[in-house]
Amino acid sequence: MHSGRGRTEAELRAICGEANALASLYERVTFHEVHRQVLHLMPTNPVRALDIGAGTGRDAAALSIRGHTVVAVEPAADLRAVGQRIHATHNISWVDDNLPELGSLGQPCRRFQLVLLTAVWMFLPEAQRHTAAIRLDELLEGGGRLGIVLRGGPIAADRGMYAVSAAETISLLTSLGLRLIHQSRQADSLGREGVFWNNLFFEKPSAPEATGYASQAGELPAGRNRGQPSR
Repeated sequence: MHSGRGRTEAELRAICGEANALASLYERVTFHEVHRQVLHLMPTNPVRALDIGAGTGRDAAALSIRGHTVVAVEPAADLRAVGQRIHATHNISWVDDNLPELGSLGQPCRRFQLVLLTAVWMFLPEAQRHTAAIRLDELLEGGGRLGIVLRGGPIAADRGMYAVSAAETISLLTSLGLRLIHQSRQADSLGREGVFWNNLFFEKPSAPEATGYASQAGELPAGRNRGQPSR
């Protein structure tokens, strides 16, 4: 949500200082509203799920309600504390870590059938994205899926954001062998002028029986761009 990259100590202190305000902002928009265009791509059976840059745990809590075993990664201590408090009844394992390394998840790492990055990727500088992409590929189990919600429009550089396009992100991840199965765009739920969100879903090739997903063909043939709302 707010951060998935290796932030400086000063930046993390600033985030922690506004934790309550950010919690209100994050929790105001529901999981179903943010991910409405890709809900059909989420696993139908309980799986191991990883929420990177989990913020206050809105997405992690929703995944837990769906029966998944969830690890929530969030480097800002105050955001983790808020998330642990407001989502205390959910089965979420909280981890203090960030991209690009995510070293606390181990080498060889734990693998997940679902990995989500919601409003995180644009906080990674270009020099770190390739390393982060390799790490995401390592974390995905064969047949698993990676969902990225990527901000488009004006970039808030004062918040540590970097300009990164959906096309660049797709090119990077598909170069590692991940397959793009969905691309769409939606308006900003908070109504910020010029801001929109790219929904990208990837799948790591594997035998179907290795996943928690219902049998279905990928909805996006290679090289095609579907699901673009006219907003």
